[in-house]
Amino acid sequence: MRRIKIRVKGMSCQHCVRAVEQALAALDGITEVQVSLEKGLVELVCDENRCDISRIEAAIKEEGYEFAGSISE
Repeated sequence: MRRIKIRVKGMSCQHCVRAVEQALAALDGITEVQVSLEKGLVELVCDENRCDISRIEAAIKEEGYEFAGSISE
């Protein structure tokens, strides 16, 4: 399993948090998603062989938020 922390800009409420959580949880291989509205961070756990940052970035952008980069992988 691989743990990734990413920055997401544009979240302003709990609805935003739920939208990002649901979008990422729906991706194949992601087993855990935690979103911090206050920090603008998303921490997720995914299967090492099925974890694709470009799919994660696309899912965040599709919800209307800005993928602001990975902190650690």
